[in-house]
Amino acid sequence: MDKIIINVGRQLGSGGRVVAQLLAKEFGCRFYDREILNLAAKESGFSEKFFEQNDEHKGFFRSLFHTHLPHLSDTNIHDNRFSQESLFQFQSDAIRKAASEGSCVFVGRCADYILRDMPECINIFITARLDYRIEQVCKRHGCSESEARKIINEQERERASYYNYYTGKRWGDSASYDLCVDASFLGQEKTAKWIAEWIREGLEVRGKG
Repeated sequence: MDKIIINVGRQLGSGGRVVAQLLAKEFGCRFYDREILNLAAKESGFSEKFFEQNDEHKGFFRSLFHTHLPHLSDTNIHDNRFSQESLFQFQSDAIRKAASEGSCVFVGRCADYILRDMPECINIFITARLDYRIEQVCKRHGCSESEARKIINEQERERASYYNYYTGKRWGDSASYDLCVDASFLGQEKTAKWIAEWIREGLEVRGKG
């Protein structure tokens, strides 16, 4: 297996990031989640702060001009290269560059769409029962169940809007992925092991074909 690219989409609180990390370790891949924002910032010359604000979120740009941002010059803010679409393009370029350099696991950020022409790609979506996700978000944020439910609804709405806008597809739709898995059924570690075995068998079949 010379090269493998695994793109992991995930519901909030599903444990998809942990599953992705375990898969990266299992296959000896570089792992990219928020790390890709730093790469995009370096490639573009813009502050990483803007990529963080735009991270899987469509619409922050509308309020940008009403915010005091001392690390952005007037020249840059009126530069026609600086737009939300430009930030997405810089991020896409960073993802393509990372993928071209070796085996990777990417978490979210439309990587499945951006790398759609790469035959090495395997696209996975991690879901989980709502009660499981609420429990995970409560632990992460130290909040109540009602607050966790609100966080899930708001962030998933933003994530879906971002994905749907840039890909023309529907976030979480099984037709967009090679495999969709409920991580609350086996737990994160066993889910990752099961997916790894599924990938190995799939690559073996692909190789024979």
